[in-house]
Amino acid sequence: MSSVTVDARNLLCPMPVIRTQDALAGLQAGDVAVVLCTDPGVVHDIPAWCRVHGHEVSNIDQQDDLITVTVRVGNSA
Repeated sequence: MSSVTVDARNLLCPMPVIRTQDALAGLQAGDVAVVLCTDPGVVHDIPAWCRVHGHEVSNIDQQDDLITVTVRVGNSA
C-alpha cells in the first residue's frame, strides 16, 4: 500500500477534485491519498466524487483554513 499527498491549497472548485482524480489514477486499490485544500466546498465535492467512482473518504479534518481529506482508493481504480 502506498500513500501520496495532493496539494490543492488555494485552488477553487473544480480543481481540488481534478487534482484528486489525477492522483488516484496512478494508484492501486487500497492506496491512500491525503488531499490538502483550502476551498471549503471540498467537504462535499470530494466525498460526492468518491461515491460516484467507488472510493472512500476515510477522514476529513479541518484546522483553521486547512482542510485535509484522506481518500482510500476503491477497487474501481
